[in-house]
Amino acid sequence: MKIFSGRSNQPLAAEIASHLGTNLGEVESYNFSDGEIRIAFNENIRNEDVFIIQSTNPPSDNILEFLFMLDAARRASANKVIAVIPYFGYARQDRKDEPRVPISSRVILDFISVLGIDRIMAMDLHSPQIQGFINTPFDHLYSSMALFDRLKNLNLDFDTGVVLAPDVGSAKISQSYAKRLGVGFALIDKRRPKPNEAKVAHIVGDLKDKHVVIIDDMIDTAGTICNAASTAMEQGAKSVIAVGTHPVLSGESVNRLTDSCISKVIVCNTINIPEEKHFEKLEVVSVGHVFAEAIQHVTDGTSLSSMFSNENHKG
Repeated sequence: MKIFSGRSNQPLAAEIASHLGTNLGEVESYNFSDGEIRIAFNENIRNEDVFIIQSTNPPSDNILEFLFMLDAARRASANKVIAVIPYFGYARQDRKDEPRVPISSRVILDFISVLGIDRIMAMDLHSPQIQGFINTPFDHLYSSMALFDRLKNLNLDFDTGVVLAPDVGSAKISQSYAKRLGVGFALIDKRRPKPNEAKVAHIVGDLKDKHVVIIDDMIDTAGTICNAASTAMEQGAKSVIAVGTHPVLSGESVNRLTDSCISKVIVCNTINIPEEKHFEKLEVVSVGHVFAEAIQHVTDGTSLSSMFSNENHKG
């Protein structure tokens, strides 16, 4: 087994390798003066199981670099090539929702499929059905394996806490967290007048005098979570904590979260957050041990289902 990383999230990759008692392999990756990407493995990987870790968040160079690394590993006669994608970019473009648009998440997986890799791992896909876009074995990991222990420390119960789903799409995972934490559940009916803009239409559930936890798979512009938090406070909530697996944090998200009524923003390290996007309310929970355990199962040829056998880890 050898583990390599692209440039999108090297801190997480190094942590995963550390959990497995090894170091990241040596790979050369840089841009020529015209912007083209150069990839070269600096060590022998013949007949090795090669795990390549790369989040595919913008810029698009992260995707190209990932594809080139996968191809280079296959051409270097690796025994198996496994794509490890902590954050799968373009997952929100998973269907043809209007005329003359691509299904971009399918396109990305088509690229990967053509390279003939052996397995894919990803965490908290925006649309789980994306796994069916490719015939390659696809392991879908859950951030709840890392986040649940943190949320248990809030010491909430049915009388004091509620998990609020900011939209219908996050209702299932929010209900799961509410059940496992033993707290109430509420739902916001959200409308999108245009992309990256969300407005609250209705709310179902009791938030009065409750500590509210808003859970979503990602925090992008933070409009959805900030609107949900404002609505919760208007409904009489005592406090609001926001939880999101993937800290995309684009646009004015940092300013919105900083100025919002949210007391704490808890995210995972599936995306490497640049220093300028760190803010006082931000707390990062590592998922390195989750990926390390999954990689160990794959290497040993044992089932990953044991990772999810505990009810607290199911999404």
